[in-house]
Amino acid sequence: MAVSSSHYDVIIIGAGAAGLMCAATAGYRGRKVLVVDHANKPGKKILMSGGGRCNFTNLNSTPSNFLSDNPHYCISALKRYTPQDFLELVERHGVEHEEKAPGQLFCQNSAKDILNVLLTECEWAGAEIRMATSVTQVQPTETGYKLQTSSGALSCESLIVACGGLSIPTMGATGFGYELAKQFGLSVLPTRAGLVPFTLHPELKQQLSPLSGISCPVEAHCHNHHFREPLLVTHRGLSGPSMLQVSSYWQPGDEVHINLLPAQNIQDDLFTLRKHKPQSTIAQYLNQHLPKRFAQAFNELQGWSKPLQEYRNPELEQVANTLGNWTVKPAGTEGYRTAEVTLGGVDTRQLSSKTMAVLNRPNLYFIGEVVDVTGHLGGHNFQWAWASGVAAGNSA
Repeated sequence: MAVSSSHYDVIIIGAGAAGLMCAATAGYRGRKVLVVDHANKPGKKILMSGGGRCNFTNLNSTPSNFLSDNPHYCISALKRYTPQDFLELVERHGVEHEEKAPGQLFCQNSAKDILNVLLTECEWAGAEIRMATSVTQVQPTETGYKLQTSSGALSCESLIVACGGLSIPTMGATGFGYELAKQFGLSVLPTRAGLVPFTLHPELKQQLSPLSGISCPVEAHCHNHHFREPLLVTHRGLSGPSMLQVSSYWQPGDEVHINLLPAQNIQDDLFTLRKHKPQSTIAQYLNQHLPKRFAQAFNELQGWSKPLQEYRNPELEQVANTLGNWTVKPAGTEGYRTAEVTLGGVDTRQLSSKTMAVLNRPNLYFIGEVVDVTGHLGGHNFQWAWASGVAAGNSA
């Protein structure tokens, strides 16, 4: 295919969710748009998300589902492009979808369906996508920007940085967006892995490792942020939605508190059971409410072997407290290798919440994961990608 002219109205660095959404939006406004990406295929993280089924939005998404040092920043874009707006786009393209957990929408067939929606929209809008193209240098010019790339020099009026964060480096994640921000004098808040499994200290890891693969519904909290979702024991530590959610609030050295029986009033249960079935054991109680292997292992871990009639009130209160507030001090997290998102990033105080443009450089934009806006698990990060992409695409 012949390479088209090297000047564009809009160049977008990054062919992920935010970049492709932005390209289609700007293209429909009649702008001449080019998307460049160093990867060999667009939308790689879209394809692997949601176990290959892409949790593409959350119908209940609100600004309170996002972490940021500047929490009000995301409100404007999220209000102007809602989950319902994206759902209408998906339905217009005939994508079959299902609601798994409340509000969480997934493709019924494959995440490819969402990528195809975006690629089709880009095609209809006349946006060009050029893969396997690395950007090596960006320089401001009087009328915009000049880019040196592995496929030659390019120029544009508006430059949009949509190259994501540091999570999942095997998918091609790099810190290029942060370097560009710094090059133009923007501050970048410290980054760390978010929505990521915990690793455990050797002793607890050894005690729990036989339970690898077992999942149970819990309520976990860290720094007063509570999530009632499943916990999954892995051969490396603790995962599952509840752990991924609290990981975004966790700092090294923090404890994570886990209520193993959130649906029960544990203390009342144990007192009642002791009264009516004094010979029964804590293990039997746990067997009724937790997966049997987990119940057995946790009971052994705590050394609860006597019949209930032999426990005094303060002892049963202590048992109830242990079950309702199991305290784990993770060794760390699995880091960017398996993290779904990157916390921190370009400080949003330097960006317009209406257009995503840099306040003192109105033709330079930062969207998606590269900025300091991170969603909870469950489709919120995609919603931020769509909303921030549309905001910039309507302005660039």
